[in-house]
Amino acid sequence: MLSLRPYQNDAATFIYERDRSMILAPVGAGKTALTLTAMRELLRDEHVTRWLVIAPKRVCTDVWPQEAPKWAPELILDVCVGTPKKRLDVLHGSANVVVINYDNLQWLAEQKLNFDGVIFDELTKLKNPSGARFKAFLKVVEPMRIRIGLTGSFTSNGLEDVFGQCKIIDQTLLGRSKGAFLQQYFSRNAFVDYDEWTPLPGALAAVMQRIKPATFVLEPGDYKDKLPPCNFVPVPVTMDMTAYETMKRDFVLQFGAEVVAAVNAAVVTGKLQQLAGGFVYTPSPVWVSSHKFDALDDLLAENQQANTLVVYNFKEELSELKRRYKHLVTLDDERAVERWNSGTVRLMALHPRSAGHGINLQHGGCHMVFLSLPWSLELFEQTVGRLHRSGQRRAVWVYLLTTRNTVDETIWRALHDKESVSKIAMEALK
Repeated sequence: MLSLRPYQNDAATFIYERDRSMILAPVGAGKTALTLTAMRELLRDEHVTRWLVIAPKRVCTDVWPQEAPKWAPELILDVCVGTPKKRLDVLHGSANVVVINYDNLQWLAEQKLNFDGVIFDELTKLKNPSGARFKAFLKVVEPMRIRIGLTGSFTSNGLEDVFGQCKIIDQTLLGRSKGAFLQQYFSRNAFVDYDEWTPLPGALAAVMQRIKPATFVLEPGDYKDKLPPCNFVPVPVTMDMTAYETMKRDFVLQFGAEVVAAVNAAVVTGKLQQLAGGFVYTPSPVWVSSHKFDALDDLLAENQQANTLVVYNFKEELSELKRRYKHLVTLDDERAVERWNSGTVRLMALHPRSAGHGINLQHGGCHMVFLSLPWSLELFEQTVGRLHRSGQRRAVWVYLLTTRNTVDETIWRALHDKESVSKIAMEALK
């Protein structure tokens, strides 16, 4: 059986000594390993009789079953995905660890359950206390005395997200009512169609202080020397701005008989991001520039065809990748992750929402290219973390293709702003 690093042992002890806890750790720090260790010891000492693990689907199928034999071979683990009958068989079977995906929480809440310990892997999936699956599961979580939340992106999209995550772990941390939470720590800006809440001065530090007793933050100094550096390289590219400027100004663009019309600022922002990538949906895609793919060709050539992950956000970007690179592999291909980690895949395409959590790709290469950026810092960090994580032996290079004077630059600035909030929150919890 493998051994934990000292900082992982400290985190496992933190879990063992508390009924309710949250482990905040960057991608690749080994949250699954330390949690399995704590789970094993809590079962051994009869503080828990049966565990429920809730995780994104790919993490359910590709991470927990592979990691459990390494860190807690005594556990009997089964994955509760698939048809309702298969899920029921697992739920009522003999496994003392049942792993299920977040999409099945509403179904799970309708079943007869016998768990006294629960793990929320990627706790941010339950940041919205108004969501249907949150409400459904909140009704059945009470008998689960031991609750553990794992995340690497606690405040990635703002302080407001913290409430739901804390409520599902322990309602004594920030209270039961999000309205009361907002009234205490935020000021309200009322608009025609919605309310916007802005954190009050000192709110972040005050919230972090309240939840600190239940929260373990892995210190960067404990593991940063164990990982090679991660280098972010913006690659500015240019294109003919005629179509982009027309859409930005008029909210309308015409290609022959095809008309692209944006009904509001949110829609036009999406259209501008598409145009910054060289195309726009009309609804069928129309290409106006190949500048990003030409830059990608250059990057691949400069890196001497090093094994590379290409991150896309739009289906048309994936279609163009497939048209240009016949050897391209996607996660849907047979044994894609295994083949990548064996070093036999030269080019693999990822979407942040399908590869942002739990997939280990650090053994197959060290180069990543973003064709376009997600707005979510959580997705961005988690995607980068597929390469920059424990086990990576080489410096990681992340290339960001951004079209000059477009929304690409706005998104990159927004990610930086959200990162600063996240860093402040982590410092407050130490």
